[in-house]
Amino acid sequence: MDNVKKHFEDEAKEFDEIILKLIPYYSEMVEALVSAIPFDKSRTIKVMDLGCGTGTVSKQIKLAFPKAIISCMDIAQNMIEMAKSKLAEYSDPHYMVEDFYHYQFTEEYDVIVSSLALHHLLTDNDKKAFYQKIYQGLAVNGVFYNADVILGSRDYLQELYMDKWREFMRRHVTEEEIKKKWIPTYYEEDRPAKLIEQIHWLEEIGFIDVDILWKYYNFAVYGGVRPAMPVGV
Repeated sequence: MDNVKKHFEDEAKEFDEIILKLIPYYSEMVEALVSAIPFDKSRTIKVMDLGCGTGTVSKQIKLAFPKAIISCMDIAQNMIEMAKSKLAEYSDPHYMVEDFYHYQFTEEYDVIVSSLALHHLLTDNDKKAFYQKIYQGLAVNGVFYNADVILGSRDYLQELYMDKWREFMRRHVTEEEIKKKWIPTYYEEDRPAKLIEQIHWLEEIGFIDVDILWKYYNFAVYGGVRPAMPVGV
């Protein structure tokens, strides 16, 4: 995570521009996540944005839910500063410079979201344990949605996903930059998991209405709801 933190500290100012060049249809991805939040637009909801980056997701949630009280957490101070700037017109967001993996929820949230962050958790067991922590941090009928990079279910699909990702990046950056910077960074820092396995983990933890909201090869938005009564009770 030290390498990840340095990466994001160094690139915070250019992050919004970079992400549009590297992440296919990122705006659609964010729109899918925000549109799945099921609460009335006039309601005051408590939101936690894990790995908030420059605050793009939090800003879109605030536009859709003006009374949302949002907590923005990121490991990189520079990212938090960018988020503060993006959300400067609002007085109520709360900002935290923390490693979300070690964070202990002290209150319940109606919405917990994350975007392009949870794949940095090192192992599948780390991810499963963190999803359990998120479940415990949700209020009854609260929702968790994650927009992230994922793995294909088998080698052929994963190779296809990587080819399609390179194809997208070629529209915006050079082949040399892809080969020397972005693909090596992916293999050094990212630890994505198979999407279908993650869906099963969420269901095993107790989430209901688990679904895949949006997908483009190796990028997806998925999540579910914490029920009023634990599953099976």
